[in-house]
Amino acid sequence: MSSLPHILVTGANGQLGKELRAIATSFPDFEFVFLSREDLPIHHFPLVRNFFHTLKPAYCINAAAYTAVDRAEQEKELAFQVNAEAVGVLAEVCREYSTHFIHISTDYVFNGRGNSPYLPDDPTDPQSVYGASKQKGEELAIKNNPDSIILRTSWVYSEFGKNFVKTMIQLMKERESISVVSDQIGSPTYAADLAEAMLNIIRQTERSKKNWHPGIYHFSNEGVLSWYDFAVAIRDHIGSNCKVQPIPTSAYPTPAARPAYSVLDKTSFVKGFGISLKPWNLSLKHCLDKLTANS
Repeated sequence: MSSLPHILVTGANGQLGKELRAIATSFPDFEFVFLSREDLPIHHFPLVRNFFHTLKPAYCINAAAYTAVDRAEQEKELAFQVNAEAVGVLAEVCREYSTHFIHISTDYVFNGRGNSPYLPDDPTDPQSVYGASKQKGEELAIKNNPDSIILRTSWVYSEFGKNFVKTMIQLMKERESISVVSDQIGSPTYAADLAEAMLNIIRQTERSKKNWHPGIYHFSNEGVLSWYDFAVAIRDHIGSNCKVQPIPTSAYPTPAARPAYSVLDKTSFVKGFGISLKPWNLSLKHCLDKLTANS
């Protein structure tokens, strides 16, 4: 086994997991272990404990989650098992093995009725099963391992997996006109930027343990816009002639409630870790350029 510090990444086949895999070579001072849901289903607790006993990782990034927001309304038990109970177990096992734990959470822990950026210590009030399961996961992580770092993020997209950006590109190829909600406001997060930020936190920690700052933080790209604005930006960048029509949320009902306002205040993250945030439009361009190059 390598003598380098091991970074265990769960949920390795998701958007964030694949972005972490893509930049792992830029962090040669670490040995990465990428585990998919099939390799290590985090809600199978004996497997988790056995794996930690064997590997004893220095760091664990939990990128595994139940993310089917609408389906969670019917699969509440599974959503809570993966997003809450399993997170609590991971956090506890990390504490037992002195593994630094980074967990990813979501803007859905808030009710979305705010009108100024949410601070990490603002009261949570999830309006969906998905949001409630993620909120419970945060609670259990902190309870079982107060040394955890929790990063809440929003509107995640990537060149990998299924996400809003890739869906828009496909629809714009197929249709002359699409409708996108214009009254949900937030900030996109390019998963590659989130991956890089987490690995920079780990690299700083490896240089000095004083650089590890437990707690809940917010992370997204800089800028505030609607889903409609986001779709228009995608269209303009790819040079599509598709017409994008703004519609209210009421015209596009979904089983799970979406936050009308989910802008996150990232001040404590920037100050705590000294990591600057990239503008959403530049990160979107970077992702779209990569998608175009690979198509």
